[in-house]
Amino acid sequence: MRLLAEKGFEGTTTDEIAAAAGISRRTLFRHFPTKADLVTAWTQQMTDVLSERVQACPPEMSPQEVIRVALEAVVPHMAKTREEALAFVRLIEQDPGLRSVSLHKYSCWEDSLATVLEQRLPDIEGRALAARVAARSGIAAFRTAVDEWIHVKGRVGLVTLIRRVLALQIACFRDD
Repeated sequence: MRLLAEKGFEGTTTDEIAAAAGISRRTLFRHFPTKADLVTAWTQQMTDVLSERVQACPPEMSPQEVIRVALEAVVPHMAKTREEALAFVRLIEQDPGLRSVSLHKYSCWEDSLATVLEQRLPDIEGRALAARVAARSGIAAFRTAVDEWIHVKGRVGLVTLIRRVLALQIACFRDD
């Protein structure tokens, strides 16, 4: 991921990736048939963290809190440093060749959140739909926070931006 972030997705060869990993090109292709599969593996780690965190939330936690806690849990798993995380996020969010990987990651996150939220919402007509709306709204907030994080070049912490965007989202829909 570091090499891809430094040189760009298209600018990095599989030979360079294999050399950086200390393995042969053949071994690399055995585990990752395409360069995009490397990025997919990175995103899958975060999807796993999100899913595990959602499942660990206590039943009394509100849907809004579940979303916030789950999204915040992903941040420390992006990379070892804030700079690295920003470079990785910039790569996956802005490289046209990785757009499908990013969209797939967010789709998995939505599904994970919706499954848990549906169990927490009152047993009413449209509960599954409400859970999907809440999950997709949460992921939209995360994506907005990530866009802002890229825009401010990481000068504000991603968790701070996630909290800010989620609060704005709630304020936008308040009926007071």
